[in-house]
Amino acid sequence: MYTQDPAFWRAGAISACLVTAAVLAILTIDSLAAISPGGSHVPPYSVINRHIAYEYNSERRMYVPIIGGEEPLFNRKYTEDEASEIIRKGKLVIQSRACMDCHTFFGNGAYYAPDLTKSWLDPVWDATWKPMYRGTSREDTIAKFMMRPDEFPVGFRFMPNLNITREEGESVAAYLKWMSAVDTNGFPTRFGVGATR
Repeated sequence: MYTQDPAFWRAGAISACLVTAAVLAILTIDSLAAISPGGSHVPPYSVINRHIAYEYNSERRMYVPIIGGEEPLFNRKYTEDEASEIIRKGKLVIQSRACMDCHTFFGNGAYYAPDLTKSWLDPVWDATWKPMYRGTSREDTIAKFMMRPDEFPVGFRFMPNLNITREEGESVAAYLKWMSAVDTNGFPTRFGVGATR
């Protein structure tokens, strides 16, 4: 009987592995197109030159980033190459200071400190931190906060001073702005809504 023949089972296992591998390859290629900068869910790095908001989309039944008109970061318009470079530097600062040991980015990291996925959009920058750090804009406030985070408490805790320079603080602000423009399928859910509704 063919079901007792080892060659039958071997051929079945090989066929299943090949089909599964082909499906995974197709899904990977499709996913990479969506999650690469400039893809369907991830804007190009030059989005840091635009206004970014976060609004409820009734069709999708989730909050989504809204990319608005021009709003240059630090009063300058970055080319795609310049934007890519400042975002790269911001990511390196975040990695070099092990920010994920306390914070969460895109659902990864720790929950000791605030989730930073949409932190650029947090109204606390303008309402609280801007006057405290005497910032001239949201990005200036973020850069100043990054340089001296231990000056004021964040809730009941102080963020440690990580010896971040002004240039590094600016690159982190750029990274946070870009990250807030990424369509994360509604994550974190109801960000910034709890206090107002």
